[in-house]
Amino acid sequence: MATQKVLIISTGGTISMVKDKKTGALRPADFEEFKSFIPELGATDIDVELHPIVPFIDSSDVDPDMWSQLAQTVYDNYDKYDGFVILHGTDTMAYSASALSFMLENLNKPVVFTGSQLPIGVPRSDARENLQTAIEIAAAIDEDGDAIVPEVTIFFEDRLFRGNRTTKKNAEHFFAFKSYNYPHLAQAGVHIHYFPHVIFYCDKRQPLRLHTAIDRNIAILKLYPGITKQMVHAILHIKGLRAVVLESYGAGNAPSAKWLYKELKDAVDKDIIIVNKTQCMAGSVEMGRYQTSINLLNAGVISGHDITTEALVTKLMYLLGGLGTDTPRVKELLEQSICGEMTIE
Repeated sequence: MATQKVLIISTGGTISMVKDKKTGALRPADFEEFKSFIPELGATDIDVELHPIVPFIDSSDVDPDMWSQLAQTVYDNYDKYDGFVILHGTDTMAYSASALSFMLENLNKPVVFTGSQLPIGVPRSDARENLQTAIEIAAAIDEDGDAIVPEVTIFFEDRLFRGNRTTKKNAEHFFAFKSYNYPHLAQAGVHIHYFPHVIFYCDKRQPLRLHTAIDRNIAILKLYPGITKQMVHAILHIKGLRAVVLESYGAGNAPSAKWLYKELKDAVDKDIIIVNKTQCMAGSVEMGRYQTSINLLNAGVISGHDITTEALVTKLMYLLGGLGTDTPRVKELLEQSICGEMTIE
């Protein structure tokens, strides 16, 4: 059997941090420093190559330009490698993984995001195990020679999650991520156990298509008791605003105040797309189930079903960037699961 080839794309993050000798604070390592901590890469039977995106950055500084660079790197190297591992800081990893799930259409090879809670150069770091397992997953093929997990994923601690279903849940524990509304795709122990029935497969006959056009003109409006008309009005009247993620209560509920209905209805009438996303980590929006969500329906707000905030933000940016002012088509695709990002019952 031919040796599998995996490209590691490194952006920085905690996994590549080292202590500054002068200040004692953590800072991104330069590429040569990082390589010195992972000599095990040369001992595997998988052909591994490293591609740094320098300078390394903290994931708090990741933006859509970085998403485009990552997606472009995968696209440019797609025929040369069997899988890809992206080293990334944990704080915005779920956003980046969600973004790439949309930007890489017809993906048929693994793109595995991973990182760590402790820098690779310190004792007890979770970095090496996360990295080595992510490489194995990126190279894994079935008896027909096809990738076992040909989608954008996040591997952390001992579980593999669909990237656009994942949220960072803990800033301290090694088990930092969770997919609240969808099962994990694999679990690593002595062996890696895959669960094919929950893995997303594209048509292998279709070529990979790259989409890097992004529209950043969206906002998140989180409801809370006592929210004022002035606050809502200010957000809905941001210059150039195209879409709003409305983080509602419970199963998609909102205050029944007439002023809120009017503000939302006026925004929708001005071609601003508003998508209802529950503030709860688990569960789905069920608009119309309670009286307090009827106003949202009447105002023209769209259901986000069980999508994560990270996936909804990046899906909106992707759709608006690619479809421009075709609002009806954007709304149509928001109600569809494009790459397994939500469940529609």
